[in-house]
Amino acid sequence: MATAAAASASEAEAEPKAGPEAEGEEDEAKAARARRKVLSRAVAAATYKTMGPEWDQQEEGVSESDGDEEYAMASSAESSPGEYEWGYDEEEKNQLEIERLEEQLSINVYDYNCHVDLIRLLRLEGELTRVRAARQKMSEIFPLTEELWLEWLHDETSMAMDGLDREHVYDLFERAVKDYICPNIWLEYGQYSVGGIGQKGGLEKVRSVFERALSSVGLHMTKGLAIWEAYREFESAIAEAARPMAGFLSPSDWEQTFDSQLEKVHSLFRRQLAIPLYDMEATFAEYEEWSEDPIPESVIQSYNKALQQLEKYKPYEEALLQAEAPRLAEYQAYIDFEMKIGDPARIQLIFERALVENCLVPDLWIRYSQYLDRQLKVKDLVLSAHSRAVRNCPWTVALWSRYLLALERHGVEHRVISVTFEKALSAGFIQATDYVEIWQAYLDYLRRRVDFKQDSSKELEELRSAFARALEHLKQEVEERFNESGDPSCLIMQNWARIEARLCNNMQKARELWDSIMTRGNAKFANMWLEYYNLERAHGDTQHCRKALHRAVQCTSDYPEHVCEVLLTMERTEGTLEDWDIAVQKTETRLARVNEQRIKAAEKEAALAQQEEEKIEQRKRARAEKKALKKKKKIRGADKHRADEDDEKEWGDDEEEQPSKRRRVENSVPPAGEAEPGSETNLSGSSAPTGTEPPSELKEVRVGARRRDVPKVPHDSSKDGVTVFVSNLPYGLGEPAATLRPLFETCGDVVEVRPIFSNRGDFRGYCYVEFREEAAALQALQLDRQSVEGRPMFVSPCVDKSKNPDFKVFRYSTALEKHKLFVSGLPFSCTKEELEEICKAHGTVKDIRLVTNRAGKPKGLAYVEYENESEASQAVLKMDGMTIRENVIKVAISNPPQRKVPEKPEARRASGSALLPRQVYGARGKGRTQLSLLPRALQRPSAATAQAENGPAVPPAGATPATTEAPKMSNADFAKLLLRK
Repeated sequence: MATAAAASASEAEAEPKAGPEAEGEEDEAKAARARRKVLSRAVAAATYKTMGPEWDQQEEGVSESDGDEEYAMASSAESSPGEYEWGYDEEEKNQLEIERLEEQLSINVYDYNCHVDLIRLLRLEGELTRVRAARQKMSEIFPLTEELWLEWLHDETSMAMDGLDREHVYDLFERAVKDYICPNIWLEYGQYSVGGIGQKGGLEKVRSVFERALSSVGLHMTKGLAIWEAYREFESAIAEAARPMAGFLSPSDWEQTFDSQLEKVHSLFRRQLAIPLYDMEATFAEYEEWSEDPIPESVIQSYNKALQQLEKYKPYEEALLQAEAPRLAEYQAYIDFEMKIGDPARIQLIFERALVENCLVPDLWIRYSQYLDRQLKVKDLVLSAHSRAVRNCPWTVALWSRYLLALERHGVEHRVISVTFEKALSAGFIQATDYVEIWQAYLDYLRRRVDFKQDSSKELEELRSAFARALEHLKQEVEERFNESGDPSCLIMQNWARIEARLCNNMQKARELWDSIMTRGNAKFANMWLEYYNLERAHGDTQHCRKALHRAVQCTSDYPEHVCEVLLTMERTEGTLEDWDIAVQKTETRLARVNEQRIKAAEKEAALAQQEEEKIEQRKRARAEKKALKKKKKIRGADKHRADEDDEKEWGDDEEEQPSKRRRVENSVPPAGEAEPGSETNLSGSSAPTGTEPPSELKEVRVGARRRDVPKVPHDSSKDGVTVFVSNLPYGLGEPAATLRPLFETCGDVVEVRPIFSNRGDFRGYCYVEFREEAAALQALQLDRQSVEGRPMFVSPCVDKSKNPDFKVFRYSTALEKHKLFVSGLPFSCTKEELEEICKAHGTVKDIRLVTNRAGKPKGLAYVEYENESEASQAVLKMDGMTIRENVIKVAISNPPQRKVPEKPEARRASGSALLPRQVYGARGKGRTQLSLLPRALQRPSAATAQAENGPAVPPAGATPATTEAPKMSNADFAKLLLRK
């Protein structure tokens, strides 16, 4: 919103000569000559008016209107806009746009861009009255940038005709210098005040403006020089104008007047040379040339000391000059440096300079206001900073809370604080909890106003009314907007109950409030009951304490043991035998019921975990069967192709029967007595291979040959610094190395592109790219998400995750980002450009990211990053529920849920281990197939085998090995079983 160093009429003369290089020396010389001419004529007019008609001015007569006109011409020589000729159609179009902007502002007065566009169009159309009203309205809501203020001031100064208009312009200047510290505005203010030097008190007004300008921006190392030079030229012009007065005054009076004026110029030189500023050497040389007397030693010492200080500040100033706006990191480093030195004036200046370009950074405002609250403690400075902070970042509740505290701390009247709180409520916070926080801050303030020694007072009634209004506001307006009140624990109501009990001695009201708290879903929490019990314990009676604990025992579900323990402790110390018996009976009954519920919940959870495991196993089996079937089809096709080419003698006489025979050999067990040619049948009915190899084995040989052709290159972890890991590549990429090498050579010298292949020789979709230099590897990370044959390529650092398990390559934030929006429900055909066109109507869009799957297909989701939080919050209000191509989209502030590590099945079963038996595996863990090799006919159901499923089981206590072992069988026995039918 705020951009510093706007182009203005006086920018050429405001830039220092030895800091940033001045542009256009000829233009600067012209501006300086015009300024000196205006100064000299204005000073001459003031001198004439001060000394009376005795002194006839030797030069041209000068009047107020002439001075004003010449000043206006000089100040607008470069910035006056040219004349534009607009056709009727263009004017009509502008009028329609003006009406649209005014209507939009009537709906949302906090739309900053609408204000700017409206002012621009009204100024273009020449609507002076309406543009003045539009500027006034905008300045009441937002602080204006330096560019907007200079444009407004230029328009007003060009229209100022008399003394009343000049006073109006003075008021505008006063408002302008309060928004931000801007050297250019102060310079314009000083020069404009020179034009009114002929009025009553004009000379004092000019000096007052310049002195205030020096206090505000005189320490500015790069732009403060212009203020010093303008002030010095003004005083020098006064001294030069006093020379012709020698003939009209007595020698003593003239000498006293002239010496006094020269001393003012000397003083300005000495003050300036004691401050570290750019181009100090030229100022010192100018002083030596101007002064008729030698420069005092004390001035030289101060000058040398300032030069030493300048060398310390130069690195920070040069960092600011080299960086691009908003330069937040550079300003933060500069602030830290100034805080170590501890000069309050310089600390305040660097904060103000940083805020000109970073006015939408709440943390910077908080740090600045905190420094003012704790260190300077000057009322005007503190309240001004807080006021500007909430005008720049109205959505930040912390700034409003600090503002209310500052107003109370400095004794501002109650009416002003109440008005400020009402503004905070209408600021448009983006979270429901923010409203709870601002209500708590205001209620704390109202509570501190009450004198509780009186039974009733106006302040106490106002406090109670505010509590009731807060509850109503959270219940209706906040809950309607956010679908939550923001206060689930009823903190505001708890505070109200404590105040009624402790400060007002009104336990009846406190009990009513606690009843309301419990009926809002808090009765199941033990801490809520114990808080109520402690309140009754301190300010109530034993009967109500016992009653509260009995209710807590029946209602608490999170920590009932703790509540039961508190009840028994109270009855043990204060209760009768009957009370003790009742308490024991109730606690035992309640705890028994709780244990039953927990057992049922554990059983249910264990059952769900078991079902989940079964589903996982079913999916694994289904995938395995599908994979086997696919492999089987490939083998059949290959075998059929080879069978057509092989000789009939190699595979048998009947060509048509060969495929079925091959299928029996590969995929099934042939019936007893039937075997393939050239094979021997063992007792179990399987055929043993002979010297002739079936086609499936031929394929394995060929695959093995192809596997041997792929070189196995071990990964060298010592080169991880110069290597990147590239994944999500198309599996059908013919020559990965040849395809990727030109792409990565744009980042640096590529040593090797190492694609990874499977054992069968198929490309696995990822590779390693090794560079010669580490800088090239870092540059290659910028290629992440670039499309390769229609698929987004993932590029990440090469890190061994076995040594760095916490390493994450996800480059996007997973926390709350108030300036970023999450958009869901988008049409899959929606492009980035189309979404940007929709979003930019609500603010400045920095970036848009469409979420895609690994294949690069859109998922209907997007992240939209705005310039600031205010624009993002406005976009949520405008875009949520919008229809795009018959799709209703949802828009919210980006706040991804926390990523949870999936719980292992063993951990899920641990909670229900007491209910379900744990499966026992062998020493090598769970088997891959877990198939029982014992025929079903010989299996004997037992508790141990049922408990252990198909794995080895622990024999029950007292059982002997003879009773648990199955009878041993020979191969002949197995053969008989298989041939029984």
